[in-house]
Amino acid sequence: MNNNQVNLNIEDLKSFMNHIISNNRFLQASGKKPVAVEVIGDSGIGKTSSILQLANETGLNCVKLNLAQIEELGDLVGFPVRQFQLSKEGSIQVAPAVKKVSAPTTRMVKKVVKKMITELETQMVEEFDVQISKKQVLENGKFVTKEVETKIAKMVPKEVEVEREVEEEVEVIETVDEIVSVIEEPSAEEGDYLWIDEQAIDEYVKRGYKFTGKKRMSYCPPEWIADKQGGGILILDDWNRADVRFIQAVMELVDRQEYISWKLPKDWHIVLTANPDNGDYLVNSIDTAQRTRFISVNLKFDMEVWGTWAENDQIDTRCINFMLMHPELVTHNTNARSIVNFYNSISSIKDFENNLPLIQNIGEGSVGTEFTTMFTSFIHNKLDKLIEPKEILLGDNNKTISDKLMSSIGSGDNYRADIAAIMATRIINYSLFYAEKNSITQKIIDRITFLVTEPDLFTNDLKYHMVKKILNGNKQKFQKIMVNPEVIKMAVK
Repeated sequence: MNNNQVNLNIEDLKSFMNHIISNNRFLQASGKKPVAVEVIGDSGIGKTSSILQLANETGLNCVKLNLAQIEELGDLVGFPVRQFQLSKEGSIQVAPAVKKVSAPTTRMVKKVVKKMITELETQMVEEFDVQISKKQVLENGKFVTKEVETKIAKMVPKEVEVEREVEEEVEVIETVDEIVSVIEEPSAEEGDYLWIDEQAIDEYVKRGYKFTGKKRMSYCPPEWIADKQGGGILILDDWNRADVRFIQAVMELVDRQEYISWKLPKDWHIVLTANPDNGDYLVNSIDTAQRTRFISVNLKFDMEVWGTWAENDQIDTRCINFMLMHPELVTHNTNARSIVNFYNSISSIKDFENNLPLIQNIGEGSVGTEFTTMFTSFIHNKLDKLIEPKEILLGDNNKTISDKLMSSIGSGDNYRADIAAIMATRIINYSLFYAEKNSITQKIIDRITFLVTEPDLFTNDLKYHMVKKILNGNKQKFQKIMVNPEVIKMAVK
């Protein structure tokens, strides 16, 4: 095993990879080789899907090759082809060869840039009123009356200048690599010799070329890279499950970004995914000489990140509540992938309580008996009927929302801190998810303000957590909640 690993969650991994991609471009511009990354983690944790998502977010091509499933080495590195050296005979005119190459091209492109602007914004600021009162004080053994100034603090709205980052589309001139057709003339240094693929020999012989007696083996670029333009990410999935031939070929690609007679284009980045070599998986051990050729990171499951993802992916809201209540059920055997498969398999069931036998069968076949038993207990306790965050945020009446929350959370000796924490997390995640595609109205601002100031709903630490997370997640759309003095006090703690 590699002891030099850093533990990351999926969001950390994306930030890490964004740096590696940017740094690789810097290295290539300096004539150096880019750095490959190995992502190690248990099965079903999201290693591959997070890299695919990153490629989509960054506009890069993405090729995924599962090395444990590929049988032919040529599918990874291209197939070998025999070439013969031919020479031109006499003055026979032979058409030059045409080939596709990557060449730098200057063109005008549209690009989104970020810049800082200064705007006036209404904020609540602290000011002081001076109140003068008369007070008797003891001086030289006598009481005398004096006027005393007292400062009284108050919060008032005031226009202040704030800096904000905005995006703007501009046109710039850039040099990019494009695939173009070029004429390949016989090399003068080779004395008008050409290396021709075996399949094309007959055509060149007809044009007057003759064999020199020399031949060689070369490799055609593999099909997965032949038609790609622009940068990309090559995911070599489950690479430590592949046989030795593939592992050695991967080392060649990682070390040099090329394989014998072809090269990866510029701005391509290699990511290896692997299961840990801890005895739980049937994988090949990677020696030190191999591991020193790339950076290894260890991907760990993070329930907070999963909860955000589940809200965005619109996983059944009842199932999200259960996961947030029982994060300990995510194990090596019952991983995030199998859990999501279970949830997706029951998401069309409107009434869990009246379909328990069906849910039990699906659960035992996907996530096991322990997980399914806990889930059915969750249903028996009516916890699958908790108020949904959509209703909390968008419902019409504060009192109705408050009553439903109170019936779930309880009060006094019956207060359920675990359910209150789940509801707070769901409110945060759904608010940020909703804000991505919708405008935030004053009604929603008022609802969030109500939720974090109502004394009987959430504890102070949960209120503080909700305010900080929502503001940090999308300050531009939720900044109006800072008008309330109580919210300001929580935000500045």
